[in-house]
Amino acid sequence: MRAFVCVLVFVLLASIAIADTDVTGKWTGSFKMIGEDSDGHDSTAVLMLKQNGSEITGTVGPNEGEQHTVTKGKIQGDKITILVEDEGHTVTFALVATADRITGDVNIVHDGQSRKAKVDVTRAK
Repeated sequence: MRAFVCVLVFVLLASIAIADTDVTGKWTGSFKMIGEDSDGHDSTAVLMLKQNGSEITGTVGPNEGEQHTVTKGKIQGDKITILVEDEGHTVTFALVATADRITGDVNIVHDGQSRKAKVDVTRAK
């Protein structure tokens, strides 16, 4: 019985944490390529996200004028995964959310070549 109560408390606390992390909205910040082949291709990042339970939809891109549709997205606790498949590119985001900031890693695959980047955005006011 004691184990059941502990599990129940854990599940309740986890659901509260998930409910507190709502990433719906506009997020802006930086997108920095990493590695030898980064060639200074740092850019801005704009994420327009909509959260419905654990599902994330919306668009991502370097600015509001160039946005790419989220193919698949989800949030579990503070962990966000986003997949964008567009124009022969597969872009996978592995992110961590706090109340006012989302940071993480990006993997870009195009024509068999893989590149990595970091994203750091804050909620637009």
